[in-house]
Amino acid sequence: MATVEVEGIPFPQEITVSKPLSLLAHGITDIEIHFLQIKYNAIGVYLEKDNVLGHLESWKGKKAEELVQDDGFFQALVSAPVEKLFRIVVIKEIKGSQYGVQLESSVRDRLVSVDKYEDEEEESLEKVTEFFQSKYFKPNSVLTFHFPNTPGIAEISFVTEGKGEAKLTVENKNVAEMIQKWYLGGESAVSPTTVKSLADQFAALLSA
Repeated sequence: MATVEVEGIPFPQEITVSKPLSLLAHGITDIEIHFLQIKYNAIGVYLEKDNVLGHLESWKGKKAEELVQDDGFFQALVSAPVEKLFRIVVIKEIKGSQYGVQLESSVRDRLVSVDKYEDEEEESLEKVTEFFQSKYFKPNSVLTFHFPNTPGIAEISFVTEGKGEAKLTVENKNVAEMIQKWYLGGESAVSPTTVKSLADQFAALLSA
């Protein structure tokens, strides 16, 4: 199986969950401290290629530079009724609780801004934070977010050396959508390199 290297980490070009999903974008999360770039995670975004292209017809012929700034495009990508999978591989170790807090505050802020943060969302998000609380993100640990065709569900799994796979299913539509937006949300997403990669890839695929 052919792979794509992201920061020296191999990502398979295809992953099959219920059907084959293609690697359609990749990138990293990083921060810069005193001009020093610290890379935390490598990211691969897998989607049902043919179905997602059908859903994004309206953006045919757009250039990558246009797509990258088009919130409507990324919203359409998030709401596309296709199976999606994000594979996140740890580069620099951190505590799972640190990742959980980042995810929680980003998802909560997004929900509050669209007035969708109710008791159910809070409860669902607390479970996600708890899931990460006890984890330790060693280098090469793999975190997966799987969004089945059924809208409103996110399946989270975490695998690290020497431990069995840990899993959590999020059954709150609003929380599941905002987790997608954390990675696919255009200019507000956590990884600009992944967003640019999505824009480049879809500009090419939609004009083919």
